[in-house]
Amino acid sequence: MSKIEVGILGATGMVGQHFIKFLDGHPMFRLTWLGASERSAGKRYAEAAKWHLGGTAPDAVAGLTVEEAKPGNAPQIVFSAMDASVATEIEQAFAHAGHVVVSNSKNHRMDRDVPLLVPDINPDHLKLIPGQQRARGWKGQIVTNPNCSTMVLTMALAPLKQFGIARVVVTTMQAVSGAGYPGVASMDIVGNVIPFIGGEEEKMQQETQKILGHFAADHIEPLAAKVSAHCNRVAVVDGHTVTVSVEFSSDPSEADLRNALETYSSVPQERNLPSAPKRPVQYMPEADRPQPRKDAERDRGMATFVGRLRPCPVFDWKFVALSHNTIRGAAGAAVLNAELLHSEGHLD
Repeated sequence: MSKIEVGILGATGMVGQHFIKFLDGHPMFRLTWLGASERSAGKRYAEAAKWHLGGTAPDAVAGLTVEEAKPGNAPQIVFSAMDASVATEIEQAFAHAGHVVVSNSKNHRMDRDVPLLVPDINPDHLKLIPGQQRARGWKGQIVTNPNCSTMVLTMALAPLKQFGIARVVVTTMQAVSGAGYPGVASMDIVGNVIPFIGGEEEKMQQETQKILGHFAADHIEPLAAKVSAHCNRVAVVDGHTVTVSVEFSSDPSEADLRNALETYSSVPQERNLPSAPKRPVQYMPEADRPQPRKDAERDRGMATFVGRLRPCPVFDWKFVALSHNTIRGAAGAAVLNAELLHSEGHLD
């Protein structure tokens, strides 16, 4: 099968670099186009961007000429790592011109007609796309992936939705790489916990309800559960950890919950999509610093790990979950979204 050509909007930033790294050697997609600001346009990528991910940029990318982030020469599908300050207009321009925009930016996540997609959880939310195109007069489309901390929470909650999620309280311990480059000032983060990340708590609360909601004719009916989030930045390079307390409308046992977590799978696994983890949620029975089982899939950082499931004296149950924030919570999530789009015929 010939590979599908793809591009990256915002290719010189940190998320753009994670896209480049994740797409390198991808069996379905071939990166052929890079878009960025006027300041970078016209330069070879190796000259336009300082590579921050160790080693050097892949040879096939280092020699590409960066173009201005405008429709024209870009391939049909583009991954957006644009800064929120400019993403709205640029992404809409590409969608209007017929491009499929798979965005990591926050700008369109909560739009009524835009899928906030996690293929392992809500693949049916792609049903929003025809209405999006009709209402906006677009030949293309926009699909988004959630905030990196929301990804951890929803991946852990999705297997438990069957028991009736009523209330959730979540506290995050988020890695510094989630703040981009150069990130958090060293004198703020070294030896400290920063108990505030602007807009993060609101995003977690709203996005979780949309992702776990259900498709209703022309919109998503949000999950009725109440979600309360406390978000903190900690001195960890990669990986967002969340501690979660959940109240259910039913009365599941520990065995019920563990079985749901350990056996969970969805459309990406059924279709064997290239970036889909074989076991999207992996339960770790150890209480402290669990060791991966010998048969645990590495899955390029795309799995979510859950552990310390135990009774909660305030709600019903509580647990800890961990995902890789720049892979599962950013570039890898968007690439998996594009793989699902392809499998659903949206890239034909």
